[in-house]
Amino acid sequence: MLDMNKEKTSKDIDQRIGRNIKFIVITISIILVATITTSVVIRSMNSGQDIAQTSISGSDGNDKEFTGEAGSIEEISKKLSPSVVSVLTTSETSGGLFFSSGETTGAGTGVIVSKDGYILTNKHVVEGSKGISVVLATGDTYEDVKIVAQDPLNDIAFLKIDGVDDLSPAELGDSKTLKIGQQVIAIGNALGQYQNSVTSGIISGTNRSVTASRGVGSRAEQLTDMVQTDASINSGNSGGPLVNATGQVIGINTAVASDAQGIGFAIPIGAAKGMLNQILETGEANRAFIGVNYIQITPEVAKRYGLEVKNGAYIYTESGQAVVSGGPAAKAGIRDEDIITKVNGIDVGEKGSVGSLTAEYKAGDRIKITILRGGQEQEVTVELGSYPAQ
Repeated sequence: MLDMNKEKTSKDIDQRIGRNIKFIVITISIILVATITTSVVIRSMNSGQDIAQTSISGSDGNDKEFTGEAGSIEEISKKLSPSVVSVLTTSETSGGLFFSSGETTGAGTGVIVSKDGYILTNKHVVEGSKGISVVLATGDTYEDVKIVAQDPLNDIAFLKIDGVDDLSPAELGDSKTLKIGQQVIAIGNALGQYQNSVTSGIISGTNRSVTASRGVGSRAEQLTDMVQTDASINSGNSGGPLVNATGQVIGINTAVASDAQGIGFAIPIGAAKGMLNQILETGEANRAFIGVNYIQITPEVAKRYGLEVKNGAYIYTESGQAVVSGGPAAKAGIRDEDIITKVNGIDVGEKGSVGSLTAEYKAGDRIKITILRGGQEQEVTVELGSYPAQ
């Protein structure tokens, strides 16, 4: 689970200022073969130095539709199928005072992201497991798969199959350029039984906020910038890809509403790119962080705090310092009550929060941050710090 005490984010502060926003109960697939799910709550909130740049695997495919023979849903599904795997887990359970202990099995989905065996999936798919195996689309099974990194602030985990060098990695797209109404497909191990099942739909919304828990008495995880889709995300699809019309992965399927139809959520693929790039370079990864507490600006937030802009990130906390002392932002001269408007030239807002936009980079990368202070726009260079992965 996420340790939200380590670092406050916009998600923490939004929770305090958005008390009147309606809550919607949804379920998130966790132990899937045994059809065990838990409830979650979803809330929609409203210099001379080398500068790091992000890139996608190919050209941006978010302006394409599923048309023609080469770009049909059938062909795109066939193209991506070798890159989608089933993730099977075993976990020990305690029966308590009057019942014996036992073992449960679970199933989810993953995406191959390198020829030599790195797999991207949801953290909740593998968390707490004592054994993990991966089944390829060909039926080949790999045992003793290891967890190599987990994002401490997001529902993302990276697995590793040892001793392979010929897997088929998926092509990653650009989640910053997603469009409402854009056609997508979701692929996954539906119900833990039907491998590489395909559903289709559209992007229904972006920049959604999700508060997820594992049930009564459990601690909550808070996820921001989720992509909303009406493509069916069934139990077992957790960790599988949300795909655009050129076959690029633009999200990782994570949650689905239980009391509504056609409301599913995926983590934007950009949120995994920084850690992935570091893993591919070094075999291990820490999440990059900038070291600020902020409120994501909406028109309502701007009115409440008397801000002169309606988008961006307001560096503010109700108690203590909003800028982490000695952190990357502090070293760059960013101050409390500054407003971050851009990260490396990308507008903060519908294209992502400060957290998700900086997650596209590795710890140690230098990026340009545009701030508004006293009505004047400034640009500073920040060297991203390292937030230890779990």
